[in-house]
Amino acid sequence: MTAHGRQRGVTYLLMLFAVAALGFGLAHFGGLWATAAQRGREAELLFIGGEFARALASYQAALPDDPAPGPATLDALLIDPRVPFVRRHLRRVYRDPMTGAADWVLERQDGRIVGLRSRSEREVLRSDGLPEWVSSSGVAAAGLRYRDWLFRPTDVMTRGRPLPAPGR
Repeated sequence: MTAHGRQRGVTYLLMLFAVAALGFGLAHFGGLWATAAQRGREAELLFIGGEFARALASYQAALPDDPAPGPATLDALLIDPRVPFVRRHLRRVYRDPMTGAADWVLERQDGRIVGLRSRSEREVLRSDGLPEWVSSSGVAAAGLRYRDWLFRPTDVMTRGRPLPAPGR
């Protein structure tokens, strides 16, 4: 075998190692990108959950003498049926950023919505420092999933009016 033939074999081997190293690097970058994307969707979920919590509080505060603690449907937050004029507590029914659809799990008490949850089975990345209107229903932080986050108004949002206990 000539020296020229041996050099081609070494070059081929170096190219294989380079391709393998590039593949490992891209796999690592893909994992980082997926985590960053999930963090973004998680932040969006917290924002949207806050919008729903504020809308539920606004609905409750609009008619303080109303015995119903919340609306019967999410559409009642878009246009309040209890008043003769247009009153909006929420601009639109947001989609769940974790599932991509507006398929929220509604927490009800006496047929009225008092909070809502995501349907996502994914584990959360952030479990501490959550806003006060997010409760995690006593689930251990290690196994916490997005479906465990309950978005509901706080006492401050409802101007001191007592909140009904969350039901599951």
